[in-house]
Amino acid sequence: MPVRPDPSFSESLSGDHRRVFYEGHRSIALFMILVVFLSPFAGLYVANLFGTVLGVILSVAAFYFTPYVWLKIAG
Repeated sequence: MPVRPDPSFSESLSGDHRRVFYEGHRSIALFMILVVFLSPFAGLYVANLFGTVLGVILSVAAFYFTPYVWLKIAG
């Protein structure tokens, strides 16, 4: 299933769309792995427990919204 160049917002949140996007963009997938795992630690370093929670929330949001934003900017 190829990635549509202009998906709707709800389509971009589907698991299949995210999987296809990250399989097609390996460098972005590796960057997102780093973001997802390191954001909570950066938040812990900067702002203790509140920063950790914020880091988790932001990393999950980045994981879900990156395919949509990338295709809107690059496409």
